[in-house]
Amino acid sequence: MSRYFGPHRRKIPWRSVGGLAFFIAALLGFGSGVSVSERPGVVSDGFLVQAYYSLSLFVVGGVDLGTPQGGPLYGRVLLWLSYFGAPILAATALMEAMLRAFSPQSWYLKHLKNHIIIVGAGELSLSYLRVLRRHNPSIDVVVVSLRKPEQSIVDELQQGLNAHFVLGDITHEFFLCQLQPDRAKKILLLSDNSLRSYEAASTLMKLVEGIGSRVIIHCDRLRFMRAMENTQVAKACETFNTYHLAATGLVRSKMVHRFRETQQKDVVVIAGFGRFGQTILEELQRHAVGELATVVIIEIDAYRRVMVAEEQMAFSPDYRREVYEGDVSHPEVWQRLRSDVDLSGSNVVFVLGTGREEDNLRTSLWLKRQHPQSMVIARSSKESRFANEVGAERGIVSISINQLVEENIPQHWIDFE
Repeated sequence: MSRYFGPHRRKIPWRSVGGLAFFIAALLGFGSGVSVSERPGVVSDGFLVQAYYSLSLFVVGGVDLGTPQGGPLYGRVLLWLSYFGAPILAATALMEAMLRAFSPQSWYLKHLKNHIIIVGAGELSLSYLRVLRRHNPSIDVVVVSLRKPEQSIVDELQQGLNAHFVLGDITHEFFLCQLQPDRAKKILLLSDNSLRSYEAASTLMKLVEGIGSRVIIHCDRLRFMRAMENTQVAKACETFNTYHLAATGLVRSKMVHRFRETQQKDVVVIAGFGRFGQTILEELQRHAVGELATVVIIEIDAYRRVMVAEEQMAFSPDYRREVYEGDVSHPEVWQRLRSDVDLSGSNVVFVLGTGREEDNLRTSLWLKRQHPQSMVIARSSKESRFANEVGAERGIVSISINQLVEENIPQHWIDFE
């Protein structure tokens, strides 16, 4: 068990209990027959007057009433206790209110419960928050970043998405404890620094027993994520990659449906074999390998990337694979491809998935003109209204990584009922 978190106990509202105790003590003191030097008639003034004077002790103490006198000893003791206790309690409450006003973040974090912790203030965090708010608009969310992003992003997080933004280092144990991870519903480590995310997850597992099932780690590098698969952290927590989430959604929602419509086995051309292209092929092998006749890979350094991919996933022998090294925007690459592979039928799918959005859109328009029966998919990072309009006009499927991620966020990441 962590030195910061013991067994969960419900906190006793000691200030409320203390205030009630001092009020009752003063009331009992007056009721027992104890008088005060400046208001000797309080004994005979009745219950409401005695209650009023008992409450006044929290504001001015006994200054306005004078010292207790007469009555039984226990009554004077009770009244003296209230004389000292009530103003001290009121003073501590005032000091706490002032501290809270000067340091609102500390007070907010201290009282967090059943909340969501998101580490990272990038596009992935914004995408997740948008989906979360559509399903759960009221749950407390804390977004943590090592460095302050642009003010517009902070404003969107706080005003548009109703999240509390804090700066801090998630690899520091003390700072993590301030976020109350033991009381959190989910902890999403969505920063683009994979090693720091795994480090934070390891620290969380040390701090809070059994927290791994509530921790979700985004790993920016597929190669690193696959290398970490057998570590204790990866086994205890849920790990994912943005491009893997997006590629899974693309294959299931667009490509598999297309394959089922065609009678012949399909030819898939993956132009751009980075993280997105690799995960598309991985998902095709997992969900549609029986539909594939040929898979073509085009990339500037295609052979190196294919070799790297082969280290981490087994290429299926059930389809023909062709690799072309060159720029996807260069006509010579496509001339070589057309001489080797028949691209004339309706069973051809082009995926323009490079990181150069303009080249993807321009090349997709050219390919659609050359092969009007084919399915052409053009990728962008953020959702583009212009690309969507052009795609609708020319029969191109325009997709964005952010849109695919938002459409394929697992239900258990946002549903906490």
